[in-house]
Amino acid sequence: MKNTLIIGATPNPTRYAYRAAQMLKAKGHPIVNIGIKSGEVAGVAIERPAEIHEDVHTITLYIGPAVQPEYYDYIIKTDPKRVIFNPGTENEELEDLLKSHGIEPVEACTLVMLATGQY
Repeated sequence: MKNTLIIGATPNPTRYAYRAAQMLKAKGHPIVNIGIKSGEVAGVAIERPAEIHEDVHTITLYIGPAVQPEYYDYIIKTDPKRVIFNPGTENEELEDLLKSHGIEPVEACTLVMLATGQY
């Protein structure tokens, strides 16, 4: 199982980040929800990006490139194995930064990866 940190978590069930949290939990992956909205998703509280979580395998992004720079340090300090750029979150600057720190950027859809066994 891959410990997964979701940046852009929301309690809104119509959002892809919400659906990803539900599917990750259903498939047995431990999750950490990071976002600006209060509440919980899949039984896990949504936190602000303050505490650095250890042993995170994957960060999956659900925030656009305009907001991402304020998360750069947080992402690098978390030191995941990979960061998934879901559709609409692609960011060449962040992808280059990740590569320079030995973190794999992946342009893909977390929901599709989970559904097809590629996660």
